[in-house]
Amino acid sequence: MQINTDIELLKEFEKGLDPEHPEKSKIPARILGYGEISTIFEIDSPATRNLACKRMPIFQSREEIEHYARIYNDYNNILQKEIGINVPDFGFVWFAAADGKIVAFDLQRKLPAESIGNRAIHLLDKENIRALFLCVLRELMKVWSFNKAEPERALGIDGQISNWSIMDFNAENPHINSATKLLYIDTSTPLMKKNAAEQLDPELFLRSAPSFLRWLIRWLFLEGVMTRYYDARLVTIDLIANFYKEQRPELVPLLIDAANVFYRTEGGKLNLAPFTEKEISAYYREDKTIWIVFLALRRLDRWLHKYILRKPYVYILPGKIRR
Repeated sequence: MQINTDIELLKEFEKGLDPEHPEKSKIPARILGYGEISTIFEIDSPATRNLACKRMPIFQSREEIEHYARIYNDYNNILQKEIGINVPDFGFVWFAAADGKIVAFDLQRKLPAESIGNRAIHLLDKENIRALFLCVLRELMKVWSFNKAEPERALGIDGQISNWSIMDFNAENPHINSATKLLYIDTSTPLMKKNAAEQLDPELFLRSAPSFLRWLIRWLFLEGVMTRYYDARLVTIDLIANFYKEQRPELVPLLIDAANVFYRTEGGKLNLAPFTEKEISAYYREDKTIWIVFLALRRLDRWLHKYILRKPYVYILPGKIRR
């Protein structure tokens, strides 16, 4: 279902926003969670109190934002209506701010915090976590099956555990089985191909990177980051490795075993090579280093804007992320 909200309220929020301390803005915002690039927050107003918002001040023209809005809506609708993956109610709002900058907000219906995968895995026992992991793999299989049947309009997906919410989750009596339904919540990066051509312009997301490093990121990492989410094996490695970041490293061997069994049975048509703890660990070490350095350089970029360039820094950076 599409969400409609008060655009004038969002304009007022943007006018009084303190990107460094959103909670101190004229209309305060409460942080709900951090991604590697974006921050998700709730604006403290009756009209938005049950919405999770992701602010995107990365667009430079009407053409850019209209193209993004189109593929954002297409991505959500294809996931839900054609592939069969549930997504929360969603919406997309954009406007030109007072300074002329184009600002967009991805909106989703706010979900119970404990239902989000990276929170739930601290409430569930090992067998229930294994069951949740298998539920995620089954959802991902829907994407890989769609991509095989419709290669001219394939979708990418980030399967990390923090990108899934457990429907009807009871935190007092948590239990997962094969019938448990999930919601996929990371739909603001609508990775879609049309006749093998990526529809999401990667340059949009480079704009939140430190200005003095964009050329290096473009050269070293951009293509690999954009393409990994179409690769079933890499998405699974990333999903398992994510448990290191979420402070559950003891689960990695269990999940590797579960994945290997799954891809010999239910997912056998993909013909994936077995996963090993060595490759999962190596993948995470490299990924961890990249994101630690990237965030440190974004903070340096904010400092340079504030104290040297004397220009506003428009991005909301994540707080301290445990790895």
